[in-house]
Amino acid sequence: MRAVVFEEFGKEARVQDVADPSPSRQGVVVRVEATGLCRSDWHGWMGHDPDIALPHVPGHELAGVVEAVGKDVANRRPGDRVTVPFVVACGRCSACASGAQQVCERQTQPGFTHWGSFAEYVALEQADVNLVPIPDGMSFGTAAGLGCRFATAFRAVVARGRVAPGEWVAVHGCGGVGLSAVMIAVACGARVVAVDVSPDALRLARMFGAVECVDASAYPEGADEAVRELTSGGAQLSLDALGSPVTCAASVRSLRRQGRHVQVGLLPSAAGDPVVPMARVIGLELELLGSHGMAAHAYPPMMDMVRSGSLRPDLLVTSTIGLDAAPAALAAMGAVPGAGVTVIEPTR
Repeated sequence: MRAVVFEEFGKEARVQDVADPSPSRQGVVVRVEATGLCRSDWHGWMGHDPDIALPHVPGHELAGVVEAVGKDVANRRPGDRVTVPFVVACGRCSACASGAQQVCERQTQPGFTHWGSFAEYVALEQADVNLVPIPDGMSFGTAAGLGCRFATAFRAVVARGRVAPGEWVAVHGCGGVGLSAVMIAVACGARVVAVDVSPDALRLARMFGAVECVDASAYPEGADEAVRELTSGGAQLSLDALGSPVTCAASVRSLRRQGRHVQVGLLPSAAGDPVVPMARVIGLELELLGSHGMAAHAYPPMMDMVRSGSLRPDLLVTSTIGLDAAPAALAAMGAVPGAGVTVIEPTR
C-alpha cells in the first residue's frame, strides 16, 4: 500500500510503498477513504509523543470500509462503513468496565501507538468495542473528523463542561476542535465568545454561531480580559482548544465565579508547563477539567444531533487533498493552525 512515512522527527515525510497490514484476531483492517489532518498529528511528527517509534505512519482521524476481519470479531463484516474513536479501547480494563473507554488503561491509538491512517489501509484493534457505523448519507470526509476533533469537542462541551442554555462559553483556539466546540455549544443554546489569531478562523466561528469574536493577536499574554468584558464578568465555561501555556492560563482567567475550565488541546512538554492562577481557582471556586476524546458507546446522542441537522460537521471540512500532498500539509501545521479542517483522501 501507499502511506505517508517519516523516519526522523521533524523531518519531511514521504509517500512510500509499504506492506499492507493484516488484522489481529479481534481486530480489522479498514480501507481508508478519508482521514483528517489534526494538530495532534503534527505533535507526533515533531516528537512530542513518547509512544511513537520510527519509522512511522501518522493519522488517527479516519473513516473507511472494513476490508478484512480477525477470526474472533463477531459484529463487523467486510464492506461495513465505519469510523473509530482515536482512543481504541481494550474493553476489559477497569476504566472500560466503568464505561470510560476514552481513558482505557491499555488503549491503542492509530498514528501513535502503531501505524495510522495516512495510508490506503489501517489496522484497528478490538473492533467489536470500538468501530462506529457511519450513517447513510454521511460522507467519509465528514465521518473522518468524528473520531477526534468533533467527538472530542462534543464530550468536552456537553459531558465534561456541562454546558447549559444561556451560558457564556469561551473557546480559546478555533482550529478543528475549537470550531467544533463553537458549533456544539451554540447548538446547546449557549452564547459563544471565539478567540483566535486567525481572521479566517474567527470568520468561520461567527458563521457557526459565535456572538463575539476576539482577535488574540492583540493580546499576547492571553485574551481573558477581553472575554470577561464581553461577558460582563466572565464565562461560565471556557475551553482551551489549542493547547499552549498562554491559552490554558487565559482560559482559566476568563471564568466568572464557580466557572468551569476544560483543557482539550494537548500541552506539549517542549512548551513548558502552564502557570495556572491557582489563587483565582481557589478564590472563585473554579473547576479545572481534562477531556480526552469520547468512547464509541457515547456516540449516539452526537449522531442524533447530526442526523437532525442541529450539528453540521460537514461544514468544518474546508479543503480536501490527496496523499501526495499530505507531507507538506503536515509540516505546515507548525505555523499558526489553519482555519477549518483538511481531509486527506488516500485514493484521490
